[in-house]
Amino acid sequence: MKTKTNSIVYWTTTGILAVMMLFSAFSYLTNPQIAEGFKKLGFLDYFRVELGIAKIIGVIVLVIPRMPERMKEWAYAGFGIVFISAAIAHINNDDTTVKVMMPVIFLIILIFSNVYMHKLHKTEHILGHV
Repeated sequence: MKTKTNSIVYWTTTGILAVMMLFSAFSYLTNPQIAEGFKKLGFLDYFRVELGIAKIIGVIVLVIPRMPERMKEWAYAGFGIVFISAAIAHINNDDTTVKVMMPVIFLIILIFSNVYMHKLHKTEHILGHV
């Protein structure tokens, strides 16, 4: 039963994260208002495009079940850096509390996803499903 709960928590948090990252990547690549927001934060336009593409790659890595754990860890680290950097950029730009807190909330979701990924992998190793 514990494995089922771990699986539900992992896939729920990972799913929320994946949907939001795909939505933001799409926005980064297509929405002129987002491009303007990046400029307001002091970022060059190519960074917005790179970040959008990196988010898509990160989501793919996280949602493919048999992706090596080491690859997933790189995706988690990358998303963690993105969320922390986003919060800092919004703080430095004197943005609203909501704009500052959103990346922090996603960082918390990311941490839960990572913790439960490890719980699932540990259970799989114990049960011999690797």
